[in-house]
Amino acid sequence: MAGSPGLHRVVATRPGHASITRSHTRSGRRRLQLLRITVVIPTYNEIENLPRLVKALFSLPLDLKILVVDDGSADGTGRLADELAGLHRDRFSVLHRPAKGGLRSAYLEGFRLAMQGGAEAIAQMDADLSHQPEVLQVMCGRLNECDVVIGSRYVVGGSVDQSWAAWRKALSAFGNLYSRAILGFDVRDSTSGYRLWRSETLRGMPLERVRASGYVFQVEMAYLATLLEYKVCEVPIHFPDRRLGRSKMSLAIQAEAAMRVLQVWWQYRDLRRQGGRGRTTL
Repeated sequence: MAGSPGLHRVVATRPGHASITRSHTRSGRRRLQLLRITVVIPTYNEIENLPRLVKALFSLPLDLKILVVDDGSADGTGRLADELAGLHRDRFSVLHRPAKGGLRSAYLEGFRLAMQGGAEAIAQMDADLSHQPEVLQVMCGRLNECDVVIGSRYVVGGSVDQSWAAWRKALSAFGNLYSRAILGFDVRDSTSGYRLWRSETLRGMPLERVRASGYVFQVEMAYLATLLEYKVCEVPIHFPDRRLGRSKMSLAIQAEAAMRVLQVWWQYRDLRRQGGRGRTTL
């Protein structure tokens, strides 16, 4: 019966606009379930993987757009992205940067453009197909009750590719254990780059304070969200090794990332006292 607690109803919209399913809670508040999503994908020399990823994403029953942030790829990824933008027009855009600028600036610039474009939720994904697109549907479902959803290798049901070298498995697991111990939070896979944020969550975060680049950027963003008392959820993912192209991960990169976690802990000592009061107000 209409108005009953927990009843779901579909709100019809004009063609080309998002269809939004709303859930009525006992408190009478309505929660968005299906949101306009922009997937931000940083690229550097991913010409073999990008078309496969784009095809897989656009096959999902979601209202999503893709924003590629290309750092002057030498293999022509940027030119290919322009061709894909021409094919998909209103659903695909490209931000060209002249050289490699790091994950932090790629994502922060991507977040800004996505929010300016009206995205209600923003996904982070690697371009190498290690983040399986179909999991995005599961993450969307969890976003009803969470402020950010992380695809996690280290919760029950999560896994990494069996072909990973022993040192890589050990260092990845240790890096997350180390981050939890130093930062004192309970995110099991804080280095995961597969995430789905509510735009309002990102707006509430002082992103101008984010300093870490590389893989510590992921740790810093998860820690900052936790300090601000946003609800961080994790869903299990399988993390396959890339099939095409060359991995950008190395022992030196992960070792350096572990060292920088201490800097993140020191940087936000004020927010450990403020909690949710430290959120940005617009």
